[in-house]
Amino acid sequence: MTHDSEQQSWFKQNYIALQTIWIKECTRFLRIWVQTLVPPAITMSLYFIIFGNLIGERIGPMDGVSYMEFIVPGLIMMSVITNAYSNVSSSFFSAKFQRNIEELLISPVPTSVIILGYVGGGVARSLIIGVLVTLVSMFFVDVNIQHPVVVIVTLILTATLFATAGLINAVFAKTFDDISVVPTFVLTPLTYLGGVFYSLKLLPDIWQVVSQANPVVYMVNGFRFGFLGKSDVGIDISMILLVAFNALMYGIAYYLLKTGKGIRS
Repeated sequence: MTHDSEQQSWFKQNYIALQTIWIKECTRFLRIWVQTLVPPAITMSLYFIIFGNLIGERIGPMDGVSYMEFIVPGLIMMSVITNAYSNVSSSFFSAKFQRNIEELLISPVPTSVIILGYVGGGVARSLIIGVLVTLVSMFFVDVNIQHPVVVIVTLILTATLFATAGLINAVFAKTFDDISVVPTFVLTPLTYLGGVFYSLKLLPDIWQVVSQANPVVYMVNGFRFGFLGKSDVGIDISMILLVAFNALMYGIAYYLLKTGKGIRS
């Protein structure tokens, strides 16, 4: 067998492995779509009704657009973040708890393929929910996307980042309760303080500086720039940080799975 044929065989095997993990992850959340896809759409509808229609009319324009238009990108991003994270953290921990993740780790499947398979499932679920929330928002406001490429890139990078973070959380989790600690005490505060419902320009100068330490601010504002062409932070900084955080999270996840920390110990 020549070197080229060996390489083609290697790529084919890894592609099949990646496809298998990804399909398994997608089938998992699609099989129970009433629990995984419908609740976020209903929750976001309530946000639109309460914050957009009822409170938004009293607040008035925000950063030159109606309050409803302003919060739409943030609410979409919030649903993407929470679902990308929760999908992978719960799925990977279940595999770890049932001890079948060890079969993958001792198989000839590369660590990178395992990560991409699980993360790909979380990204798929979050993108579907992102589309659903966008469709729901169209019942309340005219959605105009100024920079489609920025919207797509920001959405994928953010979903990938939090899906990978969910995998890392699952590796360290010892019980099912542990996978809810980060979403409750970290993700929720960061998201609500990430400029979803307000512009950073409304904050005192000191709090504007403090808010810039919140990574969610750059994701929400990058996504908002794609929709409205407006952002409280530079779009170039948002993209650089998203790529950097993705690289960092992937490196951590790869190290944990490669060494078996939290799984084999």
